[in-house]
Amino acid sequence: MTYKGVLFDFSGTLFRIESASSWLRAVLDEAGVAVSPIEVRRYAMRLAVAGALPGGSSPQEVPPDLAELWATRDKSAERHRAAYTGVARQVALPRPDLYDALYDRHMTPDAWRPYADAAEVLSALRRAGIGIAVVSNIGWDLRPVFRAHGLDAYVDAYVLSYEHGIQKPDPRLFRTACEALGQDPHDVLMVGDDRDADGGAAELGCSVHFVDHLPVEERPAGLRPVITLAGADPLP
Repeated sequence: MTYKGVLFDFSGTLFRIESASSWLRAVLDEAGVAVSPIEVRRYAMRLAVAGALPGGSSPQEVPPDLAELWATRDKSAERHRAAYTGVARQVALPRPDLYDALYDRHMTPDAWRPYADAAEVLSALRRAGIGIAVVSNIGWDLRPVFRAHGLDAYVDAYVLSYEHGIQKPDPRLFRTACEALGQDPHDVLMVGDDRDADGGAAELGCSVHFVDHLPVEERPAGLRPVITLAGADPLP
């Protein structure tokens, strides 16, 4: 089947967030806080277990007082920041200002790397005349990340949960993306890494293809099957 549009998730699909150690180290260096490498690893591990790194691992346990906020964190910028800084504060860091600094760091282009085949796949779809939209559960504007890494030119529309007050798997978010591309959902393929969140597109009638949420080095060609699935020609 040839699709007329492809929707992509952001984190774990087209891009991957840096490691928790790299994230923490960058913030500590910027703040001028001296911490030994061993301590950095310990803090980073605790933050990862807490689920404090957006785009990283999920919390092993969400504190009861944050449960409702966490469940709806992607519906607004304010909720997103409060949820992630809230779980981060379960880990005692050297200075109280570091929690917001960590949150701010994850929104920078330097904190993200595109998967090795992302540009190749997006370019192939563009050459085939297939519309492309990014549909993400997120609390901030990811467009600068795409621009900084040279992928923005391939994207026709961004549908971000916090801008609509709706988060995946709510089919309304996918419908908004299909409408932005001017396509019927049955002519659209959704590509993501989360079977629950991204799988919500199937309720609307979209086809769905999943990729593995792995470090960039461990998934060099995970997106390439999308070229064939979408009915596009691979690059020569």
